[in-house]
Amino acid sequence: PVSLDSYQPATQAYALSRGVAYLNDIRGFPDAAFYPQLAKSSAKLVVMHSVQDGQADRREAPAGDIMDHIAAFFDARIAALTGAGIKRNRLVLDPGMGFFLGAAPETSLSVLARFDELRLRFDLPVLLSVSRKSFLRALTGRGPGDVGAATLAAELAAAAGG
Repeated sequence: PVSLDSYQPATQAYALSRGVAYLNDIRGFPDAAFYPQLAKSSAKLVVMHSVQDGQADRREAPAGDIMDHIAAFFDARIAALTGAGIKRNRLVLDPGMGFFLGAAPETSLSVLARFDELRLRFDLPVLLSVSRKSFLRALTGRGPGDVGAATLAAELAAAAGG
């Protein structure tokens, strides 16, 4: 199966016309005008949360509990997507990691430690992308090519959490 990472509806539409199996949108599919086309497809939709509206930069995470922020985002997105006729079983949730959660590595660590809360709350598959992410580099003081062990540890922690 082919997966496409894009936040541009025109690119997503082209991929759907070619039979892509997964669409991964770093903005979490904000364009309601595109929902009818998504509803007609059978592709799985990876709905990613980002505090930066999809832009990975050094902004701070919102005040308060990051998991509350992420859950509120997914509540709204799931309601919008399913309300447009997209079957819930086609959705995969991605909490975003690294700069998608803000500049502080502690925010990503908090999400990693509480990863299972998302799966339990939403009863949907949850995707966690931690490979060579900025929070691992910040914690280890190593470059992108030197955080393989940290990536593996984060992946194992997520797997252990569900």
